[in-house]
Amino acid sequence: MLTEKDIEQIQNYGLSINQVFKQIETFTKGIPFANVVTTATINNGIHQISEDEKQQLESFYEKNKAKLDIVKFVPASGAATRMFKFLHEFVANYNPEKEKFRDFVKRNESSDLITFFESSKEFAFINLVRKAIRKNYPDYKKSSKGQRLYYVAKTLLEKNGLNYGNLPKGLIPFHKYKKYATTAFEEQLYESAFYASAQDDIYLHFTFSEEHLDAFKKEFAQIKSRVERKTKKTIHISYSFQKKTTDTIAVTPDNKPYRNENGQLVFRPSGHGALLENLNEIDADIVFIKNIDNVAAQEYVEEIAFHKKVLAGKLLQIQRKVFGYLKELQGEITLDKMKEIQTFIWNEMDIKELPNGITGTFNFLNRPIRVCGVVENTGEPGGGPFWVKNSDDVISLQIVEKSQIDLKNFHQKSIIKEATHFNPVDIVCGLRDFEGNKFDLSNYVDNDAGFISNKSENGKEIKALELPGLWNGSMARWNTIFVEVPAITFNPVKTVNDLLKRPHRPNA
Repeated sequence: MLTEKDIEQIQNYGLSINQVFKQIETFTKGIPFANVVTTATINNGIHQISEDEKQQLESFYEKNKAKLDIVKFVPASGAATRMFKFLHEFVANYNPEKEKFRDFVKRNESSDLITFFESSKEFAFINLVRKAIRKNYPDYKKSSKGQRLYYVAKTLLEKNGLNYGNLPKGLIPFHKYKKYATTAFEEQLYESAFYASAQDDIYLHFTFSEEHLDAFKKEFAQIKSRVERKTKKTIHISYSFQKKTTDTIAVTPDNKPYRNENGQLVFRPSGHGALLENLNEIDADIVFIKNIDNVAAQEYVEEIAFHKKVLAGKLLQIQRKVFGYLKELQGEITLDKMKEIQTFIWNEMDIKELPNGITGTFNFLNRPIRVCGVVENTGEPGGGPFWVKNSDDVISLQIVEKSQIDLKNFHQKSIIKEATHFNPVDIVCGLRDFEGNKFDLSNYVDNDAGFISNKSENGKEIKALELPGLWNGSMARWNTIFVEVPAITFNPVKTVNDLLKRPHRPNA
């Protein structure tokens, strides 16, 4: 299937022929669905922590964090395109010279458009839009209502305006304060000071798209002093890009290598699972993971930070026990101590199939640990906490996306309907072992947990392969603890109208 030119292209891309053949083989064989046994619920895989214990865990984290290396890891390469999807469709399909706005809205049932335009003055970017309109459309005020709204949308999205349709989500103004507006990027910096800092230093790592690096650097230069002045902390930022060597080959619907109009193979980014390599390069005791758009106005930050510290305290508490047991397992150990360890694994680590013997117990405990906040279902999309049986018939707690589940299977679909919680990518990770050595995270991946999706390339149907998701299959062989956290900790911005919700409106 591959020509000499193909082989040369593959090697120049940084991939091996063997990798590409394995990817094509995966398309041909398919990827098995996750075998979901049951949903995780309170007291069956999800810990519900009392208020007194929350205070204790928060205090435990505060007492111990000064001696830890702490990093906040923020996937930030996502484009804002989907955030403005209904506005893109409006600009593409509306002709103000031929149709009244109300007729267009009625014909397309566009309630999102009505909400957006009626609430436009509430958005943090509205003054920038008005300024750009005055420059680009001097006759704006003399135009019809439909024409004016059309100008607003074009100004917001297109390159000769604010170009938000092509910017990363992290650089869109989210929150409007009295004297300035803040982007999601700035709010991530500010929030970090309340839980991810030690000894007055904050370390954050962002994964950007390489094309947006200069824009993020420019934004950081403009806001750094303001955030440091308000938080009285020093901010240190590092960044990385999704590696080209994690891209995967695209194929036709019949699993043949897809070629573009120039006859070249097409490679595509392989989803957020590719970021495992970026995370694996972080050398820290504790890493907080949080998506770029999951921020709230600053009046809510202390409450949100409290719950992040509770998760971190839970991680440190579990780690302290695990590390002590691992040291004991290296020497002579009594039967009573083994029973104590097994009881801990059963009760605190939610493992119902106990490892066998001293070696099995040691290997089980000596793995990365993550504590994941889960929120009660509110209809929001997100991976859910489930008990899953893997190919070795081992049942464990996992975060599972809907795309990993066979929804045509009545039994599997019925389990999904019973789910009570979802994971909003609110994760605290322990990346070092009991001797202080960094785990190699590539050793704990379930390579069967990726998925194949249908895409289009220049109008043609293709199939794309995504690597096991960063918090799904890439962490499948970690030790996982689920803890219920309140809804205030989850404030994603999937669509621009989400910015109208109270947590995104300072002093609303």
